[in-house]
Amino acid sequence: QVQLVESGGGLVQAGGSLRLSCAASGRTFSTYVMGWFRQAPGKEREFVARISWNYWTYYADSMKGRFTISRDNAKNAVYLQMNSLKPEDTAVYYCAASRILSTRTYEYDYWGQGTQVTVSS
Repeated sequence: QVQLVESGGGLVQAGGSLRLSCAASGRTFSTYVMGWFRQAPGKEREFVARISWNYWTYYADSMKGRFTISRDNAKNAVYLQMNSLKPEDTAVYYCAASRILSTRTYEYDYWGQGTQVTVSS
């Protein structure tokens, strides 16, 4: 089993940057695909980015070039560097773990509690 705890959210002005972190428990962290998702008020949870056990990355189109996902298997951690933030990036951001390469929320087995990111205009 994997437990996930996000941190690093906050309030930032448009054009600014934030780095989210996700700390994972469990000895099998390195075998999981790690993903970031987000959910804005009144909207469905959506895929942001994922990174495989061998560091392959994949991004939602609207995040390409602005967001970077990375992982440190020695620290059981995954990160999301977010640059050039826009007001529409405002959401609760979640990290999640899956056994398969996926962008679908239902294919992720473990979820953190989320961290709020607010981008002011």
